[in-house]
Amino acid sequence: MSAIARTLSWAIRIGCTVHVIHNNVYELCETSGESMLPTLHYTGDFVHANKLARRGRNCEIGDVIIASKPTDPEQRVCKRITGMPGDYIIVDPTTADCAMIKVPDGHVWVTGDNLTHSLDSRSYGPLAMGLIKGKVFGVSNGLNFRAI
Repeated sequence: MSAIARTLSWAIRIGCTVHVIHNNVYELCETSGESMLPTLHYTGDFVHANKLARRGRNCEIGDVIIASKPTDPEQRVCKRITGMPGDYIIVDPTTADCAMIKVPDGHVWVTGDNLTHSLDSRSYGPLAMGLIKGKVFGVSNGLNFRAI
């Protein structure tokens, strides 16, 4: 086998491995927006997501997740799970209205940490677990990494 063929073979293998890891195991996403302040900065933070937790596997209250936005599946959102299936949730704790909702099976209730600047389940309702793309386990900004 020639040197070019060996190099091409290795490049294809590496490319396939990176593709499988990106689609099924790990994703790095840049943040934008104020909804997760102070946990995540407005810009410049990168979240590290475990994609083995997609569709809500091993997710629980308090976990920060990456999900497809229900109103625009091409966009991603980063939110915190505040309700699991069967939980009763106060829809909007920032208002005097104490309306409650029961989170349906196969769904979670998600909110941003910065409630006054977040479009979340208070706007679009419970999030289908099938839209969860991964669970955030860390944040980096430059050379600094911190676990979540």
